[in-house]
Amino acid sequence: MPLQPQKPVMTAFKSDFLNVLASRGFIHQVSDAEGLDALAARQEIVAYIGYDCTAPSLHVGHLLSIMMLHWLQETGNKPVTLMGGGTTRVGDPSGRDETRRLLTIEQIDANKASIKTTFAKFLRFGDGTSDAVMADNAEWLTKLNYIEMLRDIGRHFSVNRMLTMDSVRMRLEREQELSFIEFNYMILQAYDFVELARRLGCNLQMGGSDQWGNIVTGIDLGRRMGTHQLYALTCPLLTTASGAKMGKTAAGAVWLNADMLPVYDYWQFWRNTEDGDVGRFLKLFTLLPLDEIARLAALQGADINEAKKVLATEATALMHGREAALAAEATARKTFEEGAIADSLPTLEVARAELEAGIGVPVLFVRAGLAASNGEARRQIKGGGLRVNDVPVTDEKMAVTAGHLTAEGVIKLSAGKKRHVLVRPA
Repeated sequence: MPLQPQKPVMTAFKSDFLNVLASRGFIHQVSDAEGLDALAARQEIVAYIGYDCTAPSLHVGHLLSIMMLHWLQETGNKPVTLMGGGTTRVGDPSGRDETRRLLTIEQIDANKASIKTTFAKFLRFGDGTSDAVMADNAEWLTKLNYIEMLRDIGRHFSVNRMLTMDSVRMRLEREQELSFIEFNYMILQAYDFVELARRLGCNLQMGGSDQWGNIVTGIDLGRRMGTHQLYALTCPLLTTASGAKMGKTAAGAVWLNADMLPVYDYWQFWRNTEDGDVGRFLKLFTLLPLDEIARLAALQGADINEAKKVLATEATALMHGREAALAAEATARKTFEEGAIADSLPTLEVARAELEAGIGVPVLFVRAGLAASNGEARRQIKGGGLRVNDVPVTDEKMAVTAGHLTAEGVIKLSAGKKRHVLVRPA
């Protein structure tokens, strides 16, 4: 019988770890709140979260789980970051309507190397009791013999139960193809839990709420294969107050790596938080004390913008450092409050010959990352949302040329009031 998720009903936990997570809004489901709380109170939790290497950078959607690992360590327990060097070769079907594109081994290794640098911003790695450890499931998954895997691991899985898991059931209900390789993903993830329990003493797996079925399958496999007691804890999958998926913009994913998203754009993402999300996001994505968060969240009217700036600077400081965050804040102030062109705005270099010939506005805004497509750029033009050098674009056939270069030698592109890119001739 699979474990059923529990909504924590305890008003106060014994452990600092679960108290912090509960007070900041991280807990969605837990397999055994009382047992896990007792373990955390003795600072005996060794918890892991897995990250597949599907891109060179993680995105804002991963931050929630990374912050859970941060608070785990801050309360005296041990975090483990699991790189999915093995599972990325299969592809997680959770939350998807189509099969993930399979990457080459070289692409996976390159993505893995790029992603690793993110965790050091939030965790302390080392050999101490509560120091973080990084593992890679390629170490054991790539060495599995298929026949032995079927006999020793596969025999513990019921296809009937696997078909009821959300990641499988929802794909089948929509009549979307689910490949055999994806169907095996939950087996590999469950086996990861067993291996980490044996190798590192892991007793807790955390993740987003869409991972609940996979995590408790690992708990059940551990019980069948003789590990110590294992636990599950998931955080909510975040949507904004208006119902949009957290971390998605018109220009695409909000990446954590600065080489994929400029620090200024990262700061602006947080600055653009909806009013109704400010207090919640301050709890989840900053280290500010709860009483200070309560003060900021209580601000009304135009004053809520000050809370948004604090959120943007604090969240950016965690990822990119305090100096870079303050520089982004100063750029925004200079751009919006002083009306100047700030040199530190994101920049797009365009060949001078191309500017001399002229570039259509939709094409240029797409290249600058200010519109997802030419069609979207045209829609924004009709709505008065695109500007060149602060002048609204009214003709979708307009071309941007070298004649638009300002005295500073740049062309300022703006989408809405808060997204800007400088075009410089190369």
